[in-house]
Amino acid sequence: MPERSYTAHMSLKGSNERKSFTIATATILCALVLAVTLLRFYRLSALPQGINSGEAANAMDALDVLQGDHAVFFSEKVEGREGMVVYAMAVSIALLGRTELALHLPLSLASSATVFLVFWLGLVLFGKDAAGRWTTPWRGLLIGGVAAGLLAVSLGQTIIGRTAYRPPLFPLFLVPCLLFLWEGWTLRSRWRVAMAGVCAGLLPYTYIPARFTPFLLALFGLSFVLSLRRSEGGVKGLIPSIATPRVRTELSLASTFVVVALLVAAPILLYFALNPENFVSRSGRLSVFDPAFSPSGPLHAFLSNAWYHLLAFGFRGDPFWRHNFAEQPMLNLWEAFFFWLGVGIAARHWQRPAYRLLLLWLVVLMAPALLSTDRSVGYEGPNTLRIIGAAPAVYLIIGLSIWETFCFLKERFPGLGLRRGFSLLGNRIEPAVLVPAFVVGLVVTQGIFTFLTYFQDWAGSPEVFAAYHQEWTDLARVLNAEARASDEVYLLPYNDADRPFGLDYLYQGAAPAHVVVATTPHNLAQKIKSTLANEEAFSAIHYVDWNDDYILIENGDEHLSAVLSKYARYLGNVQYPSFRIHSYADVDLTHLWTLYDSLEPLTVHYDGGISLMGIALGQGTDQLSTLQIPKLEESHSLWLALQWQVSPELDNDYSASLRLHDDSGAPVFQKDIVLKDAHPAPTSRWTAEEPVDTLFYLSPPANLAPGEYELRLLVYDFETLKPTVELGVWEPEKVLARLRLDGAE
Repeated sequence: MPERSYTAHMSLKGSNERKSFTIATATILCALVLAVTLLRFYRLSALPQGINSGEAANAMDALDVLQGDHAVFFSEKVEGREGMVVYAMAVSIALLGRTELALHLPLSLASSATVFLVFWLGLVLFGKDAAGRWTTPWRGLLIGGVAAGLLAVSLGQTIIGRTAYRPPLFPLFLVPCLLFLWEGWTLRSRWRVAMAGVCAGLLPYTYIPARFTPFLLALFGLSFVLSLRRSEGGVKGLIPSIATPRVRTELSLASTFVVVALLVAAPILLYFALNPENFVSRSGRLSVFDPAFSPSGPLHAFLSNAWYHLLAFGFRGDPFWRHNFAEQPMLNLWEAFFFWLGVGIAARHWQRPAYRLLLLWLVVLMAPALLSTDRSVGYEGPNTLRIIGAAPAVYLIIGLSIWETFCFLKERFPGLGLRRGFSLLGNRIEPAVLVPAFVVGLVVTQGIFTFLTYFQDWAGSPEVFAAYHQEWTDLARVLNAEARASDEVYLLPYNDADRPFGLDYLYQGAAPAHVVVATTPHNLAQKIKSTLANEEAFSAIHYVDWNDDYILIENGDEHLSAVLSKYARYLGNVQYPSFRIHSYADVDLTHLWTLYDSLEPLTVHYDGGISLMGIALGQGTDQLSTLQIPKLEESHSLWLALQWQVSPELDNDYSASLRLHDDSGAPVFQKDIVLKDAHPAPTSRWTAEEPVDTLFYLSPPANLAPGEYELRLLVYDFETLKPTVELGVWEPEKVLARLRLDGAE
């Protein structure tokens, strides 16, 4: 399309047109303010409900900062994080207290500010010429307005922008870096170039993908070096001569930018030089080339991952509920159409600097996502967080595509309008009306959809409840409201995958709260006693019994109950929506705490390299003998402790299946559990010859007829489901005891 079609007739020539442009700009800004206010700040103290472990780890480091523990990189929790998010939260917590709002507000502000920075960048890139004159203002206004508007109302960006994750800080400094650099070079303004250097120097403190920014800047700068070679000539035809005034000016500005950026980034660069393991700890674990996640070879893994991320542009999006909704793509169909069209347009006109910048921006800052995978946590698909650096370029390309489409239609179909505007039903519509109307309409229609999806569908979904560990937030509120005295103690069972940093951050009560890994009974009684013995004095113990719908701890609640019931007096419980709190008093710390008093000898060596070394059977606090016929009761579970050992060569993960058989030998009940030790680790990772305890609970099914039953044990491979058999007997099932169920009295 001829450049004159939107340069000769779209410049701001008179006061009336400047006034119209100002009004149009203000109208778009008002729409953007309304959008970010509703989508980034409405009910921010309540949604998202809960605090994800990654967010809460930032919060705990922020609390340490407020206590004087400073760092540029916080390496202890969740594989380490750059310091900017921690310091932003520390300021917010100092002002707002230890609340959820204090965590979410800094990143919501960052996400909102990025919207307006993208609007400004679009205006500058496409509204001004190489000399900094407003030659195509309406083009800049439309492209910047569309890009900022779509960024503001994007569902994915809304979800991320309301969390306490650090990624929104990356575009917050990337966009002004490019903006100041562009204007500084265009206007030969050293202070603007220095400001760009400040922004570039702050990028390493934001998010891991920011480390790719130097490649973007280097490639973009190299493209100008090549253009200088063509226009100025150079040594051996490759490098432009440094003797020319233009090249000396370019080198002076480049030196200013690099020196300022290095000075600002020096602390974290020095830290990584002294601690190189922290530079690669997380990125190395997520590498798409890790052989553990690429059995078909690194090239296949890379291409597969690239395909997943391409699908995000219109087809299938991020599978993580904590930063997306139901795998919705990053772009809907119409956005995807204009995006891919815009990529083609930018590629065709790559000689134009602004077009070339968007292409390089897109390609380079998609690389962090393409080179990393989430297969280590069982997910395959695009990751919205790692794409966030490229998001502004994506939306600017859509805005560019829409503008070029308008101009194409106007050139090819003159009947649609005049050269100074567009027409509708024979009436001319000036850009001063068309541009803001189009942008505002886009923001309103897309914004309504995003608002309804976020606040009605996403926020209330059970997947989000689980992703943000809302149960821990609910528990913190309850414990804070109970205001227990300092001589009472909470025991909080959890499984090892869900370290409750959110509770650590929100709970501010006087009563000590101890988190206990309760998924396996191995050494559990001793660990509980040791925890309680470290308290100077206490009058009561309260432990949380989670509903299995919220936290599944594999009988951990029953393990705790079995131990405490044996050595303390039960007081009762209080029911809450997602948990119960049981209370105990008169705790006896004088005895050795054990789950069972003794093991009955029962040795079964299996051909799979695992052996059963002993058994204990009981009900409540009483241990029963397997030589008798223990009685099953509907109101009280039987507990069964089994002790195991594994051989050094074992590399299988085994499960145990407990089965009740009636007198005819027919199975009537079955309960299976994966065998794990105290870490909890499956059998393939157990230490050879070291005893490991497991604990089962047996409650008869409601429809089980009175009579006697055999309790049998079967051990099988968790992956293949193939049973292992007893050596010398060559049968998979072993009879452990006979049980009796009496009839109703």
